[in-house]
Amino acid sequence: MTKQTLTIEQLELKANDIREDIIKMLEHAGSGHSAGPLGLADIFTALYFDVMNHDPKNVEWEERDIMLLSNGHCVPVRYATMAHAGYFPIKELLTLRQFGSRLQGHPERTRLPGLENTSGPLGCGLSQAAGMSLAMRMNDQHNRWIYVVMGDGELNEGNIWEGAMLAGKEKLGNIIGIIDRNNIQIDGPTEQVMPLEDLKGKWEAFGWHVLEINGNDIEAIIDACAMGRAIHDKPVMIIAHTIPGKGVDFMENDFHWHGMPPNREQAKKALHELRTLGGKIRGEHE
Repeated sequence: MTKQTLTIEQLELKANDIREDIIKMLEHAGSGHSAGPLGLADIFTALYFDVMNHDPKNVEWEERDIMLLSNGHCVPVRYATMAHAGYFPIKELLTLRQFGSRLQGHPERTRLPGLENTSGPLGCGLSQAAGMSLAMRMNDQHNRWIYVVMGDGELNEGNIWEGAMLAGKEKLGNIIGIIDRNNIQIDGPTEQVMPLEDLKGKWEAFGWHVLEINGNDIEAIIDACAMGRAIHDKPVMIIAHTIPGKGVDFMENDFHWHGMPPNREQAKKALHELRTLGGKIRGEHE
């Protein structure tokens, strides 16, 4: 597939549109997670509109890159981004979490074409990536990349570190992990619930090449992924520092919004804030 050619400013505007749809989806559903999806909008915009090789019109394309969402509760950002990328109609986003919908509260691979994994239980995505990478190696597929997005609170799961050991041991150089380092989880700040630092040192000790970036800077995300693809002898982990609830001032950095949707008045206020950013988005990142 030929990648879309969008400027950084256009990508930032796209991320803002995706944030608006996340708010609409969650308010309409009356349940779901707000903070993480809003914070991840820049990362998913960069992946789907610049970084990855994929084709919404041919979801089983054998040369496509793989995108795995390990912290499945953040799936509203993936649904919104996929809809904007052309995988399904944007109007379908308002079926989030409804009975019979293809857009369940956690992604189900067999329901929606374009989803590569089912992720309800936390901690599974990195092991899934390692298995897929080993299968690609066996099939001599050396031109495909696996991107796996994880939450920082999710790193409390032991399965993550089993996957980290395997990927490091096997030198699975086509895996690029991205940790949403927003410093919150459902019970509070990560460093109070279960401290993670020195996070960079931990991943390096498991044999990974580690990059740290501002995860709300689209240009930095694109550059980090390009740097990651230049590393062939080990897996790469991008620690992306993000603002939970990004773009909505009363949600930003408040762990209470981890698993809470906005009500009608809150959604109205959030949408007004997002819609009035306009051309100021670029200025926030500089």
